[in-house]
Amino acid sequence: MDTTQRTPEPVLGAMYFGTRADEALSTTLLDAFVDLGGRWIDTANCYSFWEDPSGVGGQSERLLGRWFAARPGVRDRVRLATKVRHQPLVPHEWPSSSEGLSADAIARGFAASLERLGLDSVDLLWAHAEDRDVPLAETVDAFGALVAAGQVGRLGASNHAAWRVEQARAIARERGVEPWSAVQLRYSYVWPRPGVTLPEGGHVHAERDQLDHARTQGLDLWAYSPLLTGAYVRDDRPLAEGYDHPGTYRRLAVLAEVADELGATRNQVVLAWLLAQGISPILGVSSLAQLTEAMAARDVDLPDELRARLDAAV
Repeated sequence: MDTTQRTPEPVLGAMYFGTRADEALSTTLLDAFVDLGGRWIDTANCYSFWEDPSGVGGQSERLLGRWFAARPGVRDRVRLATKVRHQPLVPHEWPSSSEGLSADAIARGFAASLERLGLDSVDLLWAHAEDRDVPLAETVDAFGALVAAGQVGRLGASNHAAWRVEQARAIARERGVEPWSAVQLRYSYVWPRPGVTLPEGGHVHAERDQLDHARTQGLDLWAYSPLLTGAYVRDDRPLAEGYDHPGTYRRLAVLAEVADELGATRNQVVLAWLLAQGISPILGVSSLAQLTEAMAARDVDLPDELRARLDAAV
């Protein structure tokens, strides 16, 4: 199975499938995503422990497993990414009981993911966040072993510092194992003040050095929360306090102008802007209308002049 991602494309985020999004809505969104030409689905073994009475995750993977089982042949059309690192080992005790990235935790966590998914492999496995209590070489070897065993196609690092990713890649080269070739970070058209701690626990925002690192090293970059939970188009979803600075308002003004000129929504312009930079946005949608709007961003023609105007607003 070809797991390379040669061009950026929208990714369907399945975080709340099986919890906030019930079975019917989740399967409707999955079916529509595939019908619209979508290929990549992103989940994690811990999704969504904070939403479920059990206090542990796995609901999203189980739902995806039922969806795959009910649709023979769809697996040949869909690429699946999941993550290990944040699954609570003790219900309702996170992050104190988070599984971490030891070799044993990775092997056990991933084996449980495959069981829930009803699959024998996934196309991309992410390290969901750093674990500096474990030697990085141990983590690199454990991830590489899964690729060598044919259970994982590619590897990636989510919410990691750029230097940490590159250090892991150097270790992988030295040991002759598969390196991380993708990064996943929070990123959108507007960004918070430097050094601000985001209210969402564990979110790491892409800074200039991380963007430059991904670009120069040829790493795929996936951006989560690209539409900032609706803040670009909904007055009832204000931006967090960390985004309250003059640059935000200048960029929002230019975004509105460009959207009007293109006859597109502000959400679509943001997604088209990300795609134009080679970034794959992860779509966290909760309705068919939202999904349809987001996927239509692929058809938005963003001329160089308009992209330059968007970039120049700081």
